[in-house]
Amino acid sequence: MYWIYLFIGGIFEFTFTTMLKLSENFSKPLPTIGFIIASVLSLLFLNWSLKGIPLGTAYAVWTGIGAVGTVIISIVLFKEPAGFLRLFFIFMIIASVVGLKLVSK
Repeated sequence: MYWIYLFIGGIFEFTFTTMLKLSENFSKPLPTIGFIIASVLSLLFLNWSLKGIPLGTAYAVWTGIGAVGTVIISIVLFKEPAGFLRLFFIFMIIASVVGLKLVSK
């Protein structure tokens, strides 16, 4: 269950980064509210995951999910470049997250 909390927290992490971009320096109310809500939920789910996952592992996985999700959203929604090396290193983050899951207790 703790890994599910962590995964949900990671989803809210890339949600809040997307809302941050859409808020345009907190000048748009709805994305700003979305940012605040997603930030709180992300940290809440990360906190719950810490009851069963070591801090270092949880934080690395949480940031990895957030980073990969943010890059994917940036490529799809904001038309950022998706070059080979960028995708390769995103794959490496995914591989690292999976590796941390496999070696953690």
